[in-house]
Amino acid sequence: MKQLLLILSIVLFSQINVFSQEQSAYFQIGTSSESINDAMAEVKTALQNSGFKVIGEYQPGNTKNLAVVCYTHSELEKIALDFSDRGSLAAALKVGFQKEGNSVKISMINPMYLFYAYFIDGVEKHEKELAKISNDAKTAMKNVGSEFTPFGGKLDKEKLQKYHYKVMMPYFKDAEELNKFDSFEDGLKVIQKNLASGKGNTQKVYELIYPDKKVAVFGVGLLNPDDGEPKFLPIIGEENIAAMPYELILQGNTATILPGKYRLALSWPELTMGTFMKIMSTPGDIKDTMEGLTK
Repeated sequence: MKQLLLILSIVLFSQINVFSQEQSAYFQIGTSSESINDAMAEVKTALQNSGFKVIGEYQPGNTKNLAVVCYTHSELEKIALDFSDRGSLAAALKVGFQKEGNSVKISMINPMYLFYAYFIDGVEKHEKELAKISNDAKTAMKNVGSEFTPFGGKLDKEKLQKYHYKVMMPYFKDAEELNKFDSFEDGLKVIQKNLASGKGNTQKVYELIYPDKKVAVFGVGLLNPDDGEPKFLPIIGEENIAAMPYELILQGNTATILPGKYRLALSWPELTMGTFMKIMSTPGDIKDTMEGLTK
């Protein structure tokens, strides 16, 4: 009996230790000598062959040297809907591509980094399932590259669960309201119409719609050369391209986004205050653009 208790204690401690480890924001999967389009095709095949769903792709800022593939998993979608405070924002995972010279660097956002940041109240209930989804995504990418070098900064579960960049800066729960509609259906119609027309120089990269839950998430490319991705990405660092696109969520009759001072800081956790000051107007510019999609 003592030996059994000892074994159980070791297993429990090991699981706790795994979940409490620092999580890297991104992984450098590898480098390809193929074109960006060919590298994207290889990634999409690897994901689909591993049970994931590719939901969108685009070139951030209309830049030919950058690309992103967005994907999800049916189990992840179910778990995300279990979190009423914008949990579905974490349903979309991303792989980034950055062409440098004759090669393409392929990276991915670390799913567990995103899960711990966005699934706050009650994440422990789904922790094992989320870890499996994360591991399956990484295993799928091992068909593309074998480097898996962590980069972009590290934070542990506790810090991710209550992340904010600096004192007086917003948290995940401090979402910014864009507009309220008469109904979920009315809001969905307005946002889809505006995205279809490219209002505000935007691009719909993906949409995840759950009518029975009255939840819809849109991945939005911010293509305006004056205040969108072409302006801020070169300043804060294109190597973290797997952070894009930016998300807009409609829950019930209310459309919101995560504030730029949270969303950008979380995605670029090594950003210095000096660099952050160079994009002082970006959080407001993003809100204005997203708000325009709800009018």
